[in-house]
Amino acid sequence: MRIGELAARAGVSVRSLRYYEQRGLLTSTRTPSGQRRYTEHDVDRVRFIQGLYAANLSSGTIAELMPCRDAPSKHNSDATLERMARERARITAQIDDLLRARDTLDSMVAVARAHRETLPHPAPAADGSAAPRNTTPLSSAAASV
Repeated sequence: MRIGELAARAGVSVRSLRYYEQRGLLTSTRTPSGQRRYTEHDVDRVRFIQGLYAANLSSGTIAELMPCRDAPSKHNSDATLERMARERARITAQIDDLLRARDTLDSMVAVARAHRETLPHPAPAADGSAAPRNTTPLSSAAASV
């Protein structure tokens, strides 16, 4: 099948397929005129690659995992399981970092809300616009977080 058909059947863009080839994750044969040709097996391969990308793995990591699919063996399976465990630990660390960032932001929001409550409510100006507010910098209030 041609690249457009593979893209449609696997649910990816033609550009993605070209990238997979460039990274060594997918191979094709070429017609005499240079067109890429793929097999039925490549549909499943591309879906497998997409699943690994959905797990937030890089193309380099995916390339390390492909031998388990291409040449199944206990050795390849053990190497794949070890690599996946390392990736899981990396993702867990990222989650922990994001949770800390969210907690810090929650604290900053609480300080900003408390600071907002201390601001006077301005009386309307003669022209109908709001009078200038207290301009105490929030950064000095937030520095106490």
